[in-house]
Amino acid sequence: MSAFTEAASGAVSVPGAGADLLAALLDGMDAALCAFDADGTITHWNREAERILGWSAAEAVGRRGFEGWAARSADAEETLGRLMRAMKGPGRQVHEFVLLRKDGGRVLVRSQAAGVRGADGSPAGVYCAFSEVHVQLDLERSVALSEALFDDASWGVVLVDADLRPAMVNAHAARAFGTGRTALLGRPLGDVVVHGAEELEAALQHVLAEGTPSAPAEVWVTLRTGSEERRRCWRSGFLLLSSPMAEEPVPLGVAWLFQDVTEERLAAREADRLRFRWSQLHRAGAAAAECEDPAEAATVLLDFALAGFADHALVDRPAGERRLTRTLATPAGAAPGPSSPVVGGGIPLRYGPRHPALQAWDRAGTVRASAGRTAEVWAEAHQWPGDAAHALCVVLRSRGRTLGVLTFLRAACRAPFEREDAVYGEAVASRVATSLDLLDLVDRPQGLSGGSGSDRP
Repeated sequence: MSAFTEAASGAVSVPGAGADLLAALLDGMDAALCAFDADGTITHWNREAERILGWSAAEAVGRRGFEGWAARSADAEETLGRLMRAMKGPGRQVHEFVLLRKDGGRVLVRSQAAGVRGADGSPAGVYCAFSEVHVQLDLERSVALSEALFDDASWGVVLVDADLRPAMVNAHAARAFGTGRTALLGRPLGDVVVHGAEELEAALQHVLAEGTPSAPAEVWVTLRTGSEERRRCWRSGFLLLSSPMAEEPVPLGVAWLFQDVTEERLAAREADRLRFRWSQLHRAGAAAAECEDPAEAATVLLDFALAGFADHALVDRPAGERRLTRTLATPAGAAPGPSSPVVGGGIPLRYGPRHPALQAWDRAGTVRASAGRTAEVWAEAHQWPGDAAHALCVVLRSRGRTLGVLTFLRAACRAPFEREDAVYGEAVASRVATSLDLLDLVDRPQGLSGGSGSDRP
């Protein structure tokens, strides 16, 4: 046994089984490894070194340096000298140099060399681990990519283990969840995702079972941040992570990458909604233009406008000072239907002084109102259908006169009316008012006329 082996093993001699174990460990390494004694003679040469250069251990061990076989003569002494300097220097030294394959080809390698001390502390040799530069660069790029993803990425990255619990979270994802990077580790997603956790977990389970999906998916989630909840849309991509060390792929978990596209989706949804509404209004105008009866034209306009906008529509016409009478309404029951004249509509409605319809009348403008938690009581007090929870009251104006109030109603399961809804409601009301004004001009004694309107500004 060489002095280098004795120094490396820390013993004077190694039994045969121990030498076999050392040889097996060296040959099982993923990196190429060679070792030199204090004179520069090669004492160890593993199988990875043989794979890279083509020279077997029998051909390499016992040679001094690389001259005459694994390096050009002009480079051999300099290469050996650089490696042997690690014997007396501290720590590991990194070098790049060119070696020759057995078939004559050249390969650029990057090495890490470190000295080995004997039992008495004196320099005993050098060991050198090396790999092809492009392999090392690939590894460094992979490490750099991982570090960049978890430090500086502009999208969220979460590594989820096989139990569907986050094992690593980058800074962007932590901000998206509204927590710290370590706060999510090992916790179920349902702890921070109020709605949408089931969809996320189903997607992760699918990836673990079936592999990486071919396209990203968009998932809507509701996050719990302190005392408030936030609704977000995340465009998500999933990658199955498998161990490269196993003979058969062993799932390590899933890499989940996502971007917040909430604003884009809301803008697209709003654009689709506006496109549909104004298309309905255009169709309503075309259909109303074919009606000979102005009353029928008004009902056609309302029926088109209700689609996707509201659950009920009511038209109240003036019947005296601050008094209104119901002249047109959609069915009050659960079954939807077209608007129609109200039988016995000449009786004034018992609206209170702060009724939204009267407020719209007084302001000659638009009023929005919602019930809160007492929807049924609120609807009954305002003489509206029992399922009404949100109201939009729009004044009907034509030729400088107020002809009545148009009220749109939504059930509690729908969102309250917003400013954009008021703009659309006013556009519908202007067309309905024109039809009602035309109806008044033909001076029908009964029906929808409800009086001549008010000349108030």
